[in-house]
Amino acid sequence: MTTPATVRVEASRGYDVQIGPGLLASLGQTVRGLLPKAARTVLVYDSALPVALVRDVRNSLSLAGLAVEQSLLQADESLKTLDALAPVLNTIATHKLERHEPVIALGGGIVGDLAGFAAAIYRRGVPVIQCPTTLLSMVDASVGGKTGANLLLAGGDLKKNLLGAFHQPHAVLADTSTLHTLPDRELRGGLAECLKHGLLSAAFGDPDLVAWTLAALPRVLARDAATLVELVARNVAVKARVVAGDEREEAPSDQGGRALLNLGHTFGHAIETLPNLSPDADPARAPLTHGEAVALGLHAAAVCSAELGIAPGEFPSHVKAALSAAGLPSAVLGLPSADHVLQLMSHDKKVAAGRLRLVLPKGDGTCLVRDDPPRHAVLRAIEAIRRG
Repeated sequence: MTTPATVRVEASRGYDVQIGPGLLASLGQTVRGLLPKAARTVLVYDSALPVALVRDVRNSLSLAGLAVEQSLLQADESLKTLDALAPVLNTIATHKLERHEPVIALGGGIVGDLAGFAAAIYRRGVPVIQCPTTLLSMVDASVGGKTGANLLLAGGDLKKNLLGAFHQPHAVLADTSTLHTLPDRELRGGLAECLKHGLLSAAFGDPDLVAWTLAALPRVLARDAATLVELVARNVAVKARVVAGDEREEAPSDQGGRALLNLGHTFGHAIETLPNLSPDADPARAPLTHGEAVALGLHAAAVCSAELGIAPGEFPSHVKAALSAAGLPSAVLGLPSADHVLQLMSHDKKVAAGRLRLVLPKGDGTCLVRDDPPRHAVLRAIEAIRRG
């Protein structure tokens, strides 16, 4: 038997993240314990999930005496817009959810973001219970209360997560048995967020996270049950400590705060929505997944940091080797000009007063936030992730 783990997230509304195999079988009991007056729920789920999993989750909820309405989402970054949100809200309204009745998000980060956003804005907030089914959503997207949607501007320009709300879940159930059927590419994408946490974890109680993760990679990729629980629990614990200190990402740059969790993301978000990029130049595998874009962003951030003398000169090669060990890209073919990528980065929601804001690793398990970094260092970082 694999021992489950529980991590407490201390926020404006504290909650537990339960981690272990088979947890979704008791989802109905969990909901009933948290929200004893609830009579209804809306289950928002990823269309790519196994039919049997969705059926079992629905049965668990029904057996707990909850009337269940379902809302289907296609987990595609280009479709994570207000157009996708409207049917979810319509289902919630038609099902007449009260303010003590939950939305349940079953799937990866896109489903969690949209379902959480719907819960945040319907009747100014109903409960949401996050049930992540991917490694990336277990260690990152489901924890911390960030919800959102992309904004599609006139002309087709997609602005990632420009819309959203902070809305902490009532609970997170990370059923690690769902990772056994997760495609290898998606599992490796989740490892990018794990490596990100490792590059900042020394300041948040786990200085050995990167070393442990790299040593555990063979067991992670083999889907060893106990290793998966430990991987998720250690990463969630790091994120929970960051969130507890700066729930709404309001700390000034010199303190870092929750902004540190954006390590790799300003570079990554700029290239994630480019439709022609793939991790291995195979057009059939375009576009990049979120994890692959973050992996490229981690390498770029390491190069930028070394260029500015913040991290040692050899540090980017260490990051590159870690990404390679996890099967993640550190460079990509088909990248547009560095000036164009920089322009895309300037539209990032973390830009303030026209000044770029980057999280840069120091190479010792800690990071800092740098406002308005020198242009030459940023361009050098972008060129470092160009292949060919």
